[in-house]
Amino acid sequence: MGLWRRKITVSDDTLTSAAHLTLRQSMVPNMLVTILFFLWGFAYGLLDVLNSHFQKQLQISASMAAGLSSAYFGAYFICPPTISGWILRRAGFRVTFMTGLAVFAVGCLLFWPSGVQRSFGGFCGSMFVVGAGLATLETAADPFLAICGPPRYSEIRLNLAQAVQGVGSFVAPLLASRVFFANTVDDDAGLRNVQWVYLGVACFDALLIVLFFLAPMPEITDADMHMQEGEIGTDPGPFRKQTNLFLAVWSQFCYVGAQVAVASYFINFCQEAGRDSATASDLLAVGQGLYAFNRFVAGGLLTLPFFKPRYMLAVYLGLCFVFIVAAMNTSGTASIAMLILVLCFESCCFATIFTLGLRGLGTHTKMGGSLLVAAISGGMVFPPMTGVVLDARNAHVAMAIPMMGYILAWIYPLYVNIWKKDVMDSHRETKVGIEPSAANNKALQLEAQATEVDNKHAPEPSKVQEGPK
Repeated sequence: MGLWRRKITVSDDTLTSAAHLTLRQSMVPNMLVTILFFLWGFAYGLLDVLNSHFQKQLQISASMAAGLSSAYFGAYFICPPTISGWILRRAGFRVTFMTGLAVFAVGCLLFWPSGVQRSFGGFCGSMFVVGAGLATLETAADPFLAICGPPRYSEIRLNLAQAVQGVGSFVAPLLASRVFFANTVDDDAGLRNVQWVYLGVACFDALLIVLFFLAPMPEITDADMHMQEGEIGTDPGPFRKQTNLFLAVWSQFCYVGAQVAVASYFINFCQEAGRDSATASDLLAVGQGLYAFNRFVAGGLLTLPFFKPRYMLAVYLGLCFVFIVAAMNTSGTASIAMLILVLCFESCCFATIFTLGLRGLGTHTKMGGSLLVAAISGGMVFPPMTGVVLDARNAHVAMAIPMMGYILAWIYPLYVNIWKKDVMDSHRETKVGIEPSAANNKALQLEAQATEVDNKHAPEPSKVQEGPK
């Protein structure tokens, strides 16, 4: 009974030891959360292939197929600023993880009746529920990895976890072309295969819910982040003055919209360049593989003092613009190679925008994280516009839409490299979580006192949430 009645939530104004977690202490919870990144990487990678195959099997246009992306990313627009963000601030990271997994499982199960009825609207509805679950997961997972452990390693942690997501995005199209839709483009077998895959994912989600309930997880509160910012020497100020966060949200919205538009119509682009559907799916897998690999490379480079996150973001995002312009103005194999390089250099952009956007927020950290996750809804806006241009002209011209997204997103790296570089670098150079802190000892004393109070009033022994030992 003690296991099931233990306290798994912590009030957001409670001070814990989590603000000073060391690299060793944060390793296990971060690895556990990283498992989730593979899940939504797989779901996202499969979405790109489904877009192309639904156009043929259900006889719909490219702009209509973008309804899948709009349904998926529309959930990101709705959930993080509202219910997902509220759960995170009210109940903490663990409960948000469990809630997101439960909603994701329901969405996966809904794919079964949608497949039976061959209903495109049903698939869009199922994808919205899947997106709602993943949006809830990401509302907790991205901020958790950004703040769980020493601040100087924030970008490294999230980039490596995003690399695992990239592995999922690499596996999904490869599996789709080799297994799900192999020799089944003109019948229902591919859709039936997808139904079974999503059923398996739903069962895996159920196991993860149990795992997250049982596993030791630190609960990092806004009070912890306020104390951490005080030690670093920054004063967040009121929420309305968080210009760095608001520009990061704008940049994330435009960048993700461009990224999703490129991936959604990559197969159409390759077919226009002379490749068949199966080869195009394989090339998408190659691009996603390079995308994942370069995230590992970017994470490694960020361990070196010279490769500051603000530099990396400006260079990588700038190269995305350069190579998509090259893809638009070439043809055949050369244009495909240029578009693959766009996928490659997208690698570190999302994680770096996210972590730089959270720097210096203090008590606004969870709210800021929710808004940055909501910015992923850019994937709802850019793909339909790209699909309309594709239907009217061709895939090469349609790439002008994501090209504009990269230009608009570059406003943020310009800002942090000119006007905000001191704050960015102070978090990069801080020794919080690396060297012992007097404030850490004080936090531990406060936790111990809170634990004694809980023990006096609880029917069975209970503990206040604390970092892993």
